[in-house]
Amino acid sequence: MKKYLGIWMDHRSANIMEYKIDAIETNIIDSKFTKEEKSESLGKSENIMHNKEQQKQSEFYQNLGAIIRNYDEVLLFGPTDAKLELFNILRADTHFEKVNIKIEQADKMTENQQHSFVKKHFEKK
Repeated sequence: MKKYLGIWMDHRSANIMEYKIDAIETNIIDSKFTKEEKSESLGKSENIMHNKEQQKQSEFYQNLGAIIRNYDEVLLFGPTDAKLELFNILRADTHFEKVNIKIEQADKMTENQQHSFVKKHFEKK
């Protein structure tokens, strides 16, 4: 049986939604680069701030990749380019060759709207 996953994401957080016929449950993963860290790093040096931000963003994408690896089909959607950045990282990794990943642009949404979006996408299958 195929496993389906929807991820609404921006650069700060990702709402992970496993699609099952009877229900969708949401788990949230947050990027570890907080406003406090940004202020602290920026106070030292803009270069240090950007390096720290890139490091934390990379960790965030790695955490998402570890989850995505366990699914057959994945829908990445959201309002920012974060979904494209993650998609490009995953496509460069041979571990994800068999995972069918789709990208769709979407605005900010409530949890119910996200569930409907995921359900509508995967019900076509």
